[in-house]
Parts: sequence; C-alpha cells; structure tokens
Amino acid sequence: MNAFFAEFFGTAMIIVFGGGVVANVLLSQTKGNNSGWIVITFGWAVGVFTGVLISAPISGAHLNPAVTLALAMVNKFSWSLVPVYVSAQMLGAMFGACLVYIAYKKHFDATPDPDLKMAVFCTSPNIRSYWYNVATEIIGTFVLVLAVLYMAEPEVGLGSLNALPVALVVLGLGLSLGGPTGYAINPARDLGPRLIHFFLPMPLKRDSDWKYSWVPVVGPLAGAAVAAAIFLVFKGTFS
Repeated sequence: MNAFFAEFFGTAMIIVFGGGVVANVLLSQTKGNNSGWIVITFGWAVGVFTGVLISAPISGAHLNPAVTLALAMVNKFSWSLVPVYVSAQMLGAMFGACLVYIAYKKHFDATPDPDLKMAVFCTSPNIRSYWYNVATEIIGTFVLVLAVLYMAEPEVGLGSLNALPVALVVLGLGLSLGGPTGYAINPARDLGPRLIHFFLPMPLKRDSDWKYSWVPVVGPLAGAAVAAAIFLVFKGTFS
C-alpha cells in the first residue's frame, strides 16, 4: 500500500505541474497566457522531478505504465506488482487532473475554445496521421525508457538522486520531439486525464477525441518494449 500511494501521489504531482502549466499557458485570463512551448516543457519537467523526488524512496518512482512494463521486462521489477503500480498511476493521473480543474475552474469557464480546454487534459496531434503519430510516441518513449533503465536501481526503480536527470530527459524530449503529438510518452498521463475531461461538466466542452486515445497508450507501451529489448541485448553483449 505504501508503494501504491507513492505511485498515486507521484503521478498526481506530474499532472498538477504539467496540466497546470498547460492551463496557465492556454486558458483565458491567466497570468501566463500565451507564454509558449518552452514554459510548458519546463512545467512538465519540474512535475517529473517532483513526482520522482517524493516517490522514489518508497516505490522506485515509475510513475508511468511504460516504465513499469520495461522494468518488468528486464527483470528489475516483479510482474505480480505491475497491476498495482499501473492502477495507482492511472488513479493518480485522474486525481491530478481534478486538482488542475479546480485550480483553473473560472478560467475554464472563461475560455471559449473547446480544443484548448481539452489540451489541458490530454494530447492531440497538430497533423493527424495515426501511424506517424504512433511512431512519434514510440520514439519519444523509447528514448525516455532506455535512459530510465540505465538510471534504475537494480531492484526497485529510480533512486532519488536520479530525479534531476530523468526530469532533464523529459525536458529535452518536450523541446525536441514534443511538436508532432505533444509527447504523452506515458499512457496514464494521457488516458487518466482524458477520462476526467470526458466526465467533467464544462461549458462549451468538445468530445474527448476517443478516436485518437489509443495512440498515446499503444505508442508508449511499444516504445517501452523496444527499449527493454535493446537494453537486454546491450546488457548481454557488453556485460
């Protein structure tokens, strides 16, 4: 249960910072309105740093089903705990999205563009081409997970000293590969808040784009699997 709550609150912190910075940049009448993509990427990176910092000593700070999958594939994590971690990550992401909505409730009400409201919760591509969108998510998550596997402690996950390096990797991914899809690179980060967007009563709300919702789930999981496979090959070849 300690690990469950660590994953829950760690993932929630990612969404509070990440969803919060998107709301600050995109929604009407905020202090940070139109402050740009670099501000968004820094917000997500600080969210990852905070989430890893508070959860690493307890759960290993996976905070991402793709990371959990990869760690299990390379025998750094027990398969029996995968459902516990993934459920905590999903619920934490949903909780974080609710907190962002409460914090920005009046700005959601004041924003006339339904696409901007949805963007606070989940990703969508600027050019919709599903297989290229999946490829982008695969590449981004592959880079993230391969880096995490080399930072990971042998038996648990990320140590607290790795909070800054993994945050910098996420920052770099946002700046370099975030343009096409908004770099979900985490199924819980996208699907959990997308569900909250679907259920929340908001004026001028659009649909939750379920036709696209499989992309930020399948892409990151596939990217994690590729990273795990390559990690095992390298480990077997060079160890």
